[in-house]
Amino acid sequence: MRHSPRTHTAITCTVLVTALGAGVTACSGGHPLASRPHDAGKLISFNGPDTDSGAKADPDRPLEIDARPEGRITDVTATDASGRYVAGELSADGRRWHSTSPLAAGAHYTIRVSTEDDDGEPGRKVYAFDTSTPTGKKRLSVTFGPKKGTYGVGQPVTAELSAPVKDRAARAVVERALRVRSTPAVQGAWHWVDDRTLHYRPREYWPANATIEAHSDLKGVKVADRLWGGESEPLKLTTGDALIAVTDAAAHRMTVYRDGEEIKQVPVTTGKPGFETRNGVKVVLGKEYLVRMRSSTVGIAEGSSDSYDLPVYYATRVTWSGEYVHAAPWSVGSQGYANVSHGCTGLSTADAKWFFDTVREGDVVKVVNSDGDTMAPFGNGFGDWNLGWDKWRGGSALAGAPADAPRPVEQARLRPESV
Repeated sequence: MRHSPRTHTAITCTVLVTALGAGVTACSGGHPLASRPHDAGKLISFNGPDTDSGAKADPDRPLEIDARPEGRITDVTATDASGRYVAGELSADGRRWHSTSPLAAGAHYTIRVSTEDDDGEPGRKVYAFDTSTPTGKKRLSVTFGPKKGTYGVGQPVTAELSAPVKDRAARAVVERALRVRSTPAVQGAWHWVDDRTLHYRPREYWPANATIEAHSDLKGVKVADRLWGGESEPLKLTTGDALIAVTDAAAHRMTVYRDGEEIKQVPVTTGKPGFETRNGVKVVLGKEYLVRMRSSTVGIAEGSSDSYDLPVYYATRVTWSGEYVHAAPWSVGSQGYANVSHGCTGLSTADAKWFFDTVREGDVVKVVNSDGDTMAPFGNGFGDWNLGWDKWRGGSALAGAPADAPRPVEQARLRPESV
């Protein structure tokens, strides 16, 4: 894409930097201008690596290209061998171009400069060079989650960094390099949970039966002083059907939908006064056929009226602190009529088995009309969907709101289950 310097000041697909003292060679390419006799090198001054030197370019040094009096720069593009573009800016009069982002370390770059002379005749020059790899630097790697597989439409993509990144500018470098693509395409954004953790989710839930791919372009990229991007494994996920379970704590009913169609409604009991079930959207974290639930693990004194020690079957976990959807045969008489649990959602054994067999990790479990608090977005599972879209985007280092602004984080404190 070409932009006239007479009407535009910035080139969107432009390029990057190189240090003085690096080896550069001219090369030919398949661009239409390559066959023209006009040599753009006569119209520009390339303030980059020395063409007579065999040294590699310092990725910390910027690249500048100036036009001679008889020429103008019309476009500059630079890519590395992986196809990554580097940003740059062209002056309004086309006399100067300079990079606005750093080169990657240990990379091979090709820079293509398009020009025109005073008669409007186009020209083109191509430069190629390698950048050096800094020594004694930390490498920042990324681990994407969850593990490869098929998940529900509420499953966020996570990115765990190998080192903390606190500075906003450095966070922006990281975030620009973390790519998430889904088919079908959706609008989504990263949100910084803390200095080492990011979550990515769409504006709405993922589409059913979608393919989601995440990868990092951080390799060789300077993040901060003495911190450079390292190798990271990509991730590929798929989603299944859009399965959403809505529990109305006031009506004592759970309604399960698949792809927008109601497939089952069952009576339930939720948290009694003092142990109210959290409102809001939760995401299935896992399933356990048998869990031993003991009140002593959550601070309830043995022998008290609220103490218990019971085997619980068909337990579907929705918080790390111990909130489940599970079989509660001891409360069948209250299911559909009253809330008598210690915070979990209790079902009959048959209904709990059906739910256990039907849902998968990442499916959505939403609680409404409880007297309890709303689940916090982070710290106790995936409450990401309890943030509105504007607040979610405000947690991006690329958004207008500060990425390190205070956000509610729920400590994964243990909580009694509904027994």
